[in-house]
Amino acid sequence: MNAIVAVCEDWGIGHKGRLLVRNSEDMAHFVRHTRGATVVMGRKTLESFPGGKPLKGRRNIVLTRSRGYAPEGVEVAHSVDEVLELCAGDDPESVWCIGGASVYEQLLPHCGRAIVTKHACTRPADSFFPNLDADPAWHVESVAEGGVTEEGIPYSFVTYVRA
Repeated sequence: MNAIVAVCEDWGIGHKGRLLVRNSEDMAHFVRHTRGATVVMGRKTLESFPGGKPLKGRRNIVLTRSRGYAPEGVEVAHSVDEVLELCAGDDPESVWCIGGASVYEQLLPHCGRAIVTKHACTRPADSFFPNLDADPAWHVESVAEGGVTEEGIPYSFVTYVRA
């Protein structure tokens, strides 16, 4: 399994259910990696998508504690073990954890790679991704300069692998 996330310098990922930085190239980067794959997310992440609809062209799995939760077009898991069972037949390279914060925290131990879009800014945040730079279990495999967002914020694509 892989993780894919966009962060600010303090590893903030969201505030009040919204991404911190608008970055159309990061969105295209996300689509390139996840199209045709399995994406695993939490309920709030699904509900933050336009119309609360699952992502097209992907198998959508939602990890939630809510037992009655059954939105159309997604598979629902109530535990990490259930997620792992649902993904057992998938190529691990084509399974992507896409958030939010609690889902990243629960599934990161099962990820071998994390692709992180790092934005050179700090914004008010109420959800965070674990700081992989401070975790000896992870090391940087590659860094690709991404450019500058529409707002003028420099960013890069950093790939981490589990040591």
